[in-house]
Amino acid sequence: MRRFKLLQIPFWLTYAFLYLPIAVLVVMSFNSGKSAYTYEGFSLKWYGELAQDERVRDGLVNTLIVAAGSTVIATVLGTLLAVGLARHTRSRALDAFALMPAVLPDLVIAIGLLIFYGTIKLTLGLYSVVLSHALFSMAFVAAVVRTRLTNTDTSLEEASRDLGAGPVTTFMRVTLPQLVPGIVAGALLAFTLSLDEFVIAFFTIGNTEQTLPIVIYSMIRFGVTPKINALAAILLLVSFTAVIAGQRMTKIGESRAQD
Repeated sequence: MRRFKLLQIPFWLTYAFLYLPIAVLVVMSFNSGKSAYTYEGFSLKWYGELAQDERVRDGLVNTLIVAAGSTVIATVLGTLLAVGLARHTRSRALDAFALMPAVLPDLVIAIGLLIFYGTIKLTLGLYSVVLSHALFSMAFVAAVVRTRLTNTDTSLEEASRDLGAGPVTTFMRVTLPQLVPGIVAGALLAFTLSLDEFVIAFFTIGNTEQTLPIVIYSMIRFGVTPKINALAAILLLVSFTAVIAGQRMTKIGESRAQD
């Protein structure tokens, strides 16, 4: 028993290393003083100042537009990609190629997309960031949906085709309903990834508009303030909620598959 408790020490130290800075950030976002490092009392004034900051509001609107647009594209394409890889293609090379954006460094993807947009003479803007984030997130959606596909009953699809239904009808009425929990989980993951993604957006957005992570980057160049802590705390809450919801949907799907 004592040995078991000693083995838990590295486990809890790792968690403390990961989450203690985040906890400090959230606490300091409620600081009444102007210092980001000295707590002077509880206050919500920095959250109020965020609401009045036009630059932050514009960045938030742009971020939501990019996140929503890229999530829709990534969810549709990622779902179709997962179904194609699982049901119609058996190739490890294609599997690795399809999931490559999920493992490549963001910087490599960003530079590659910037060169590609320059080659095709595409003017950079929010739409270029939407396409870039969709490409990046599509691999994650495909991975989540494909995991869900492994728990579906293929005999239902075979029965549908034996009864005369075509491939499209079978997909829409048999396969797709079984994939809904995985699709929702993948969409939430894609939305979260796009919400706080910085590197790809920085390279592909141009000079006319900014997303919220880019706004935060430009703000911290002049020092960290409680306002930045408040903004980071809000993003943390949104991301945490989306991740928990995605995990919950995945568990619901697995439970239904077992039933």
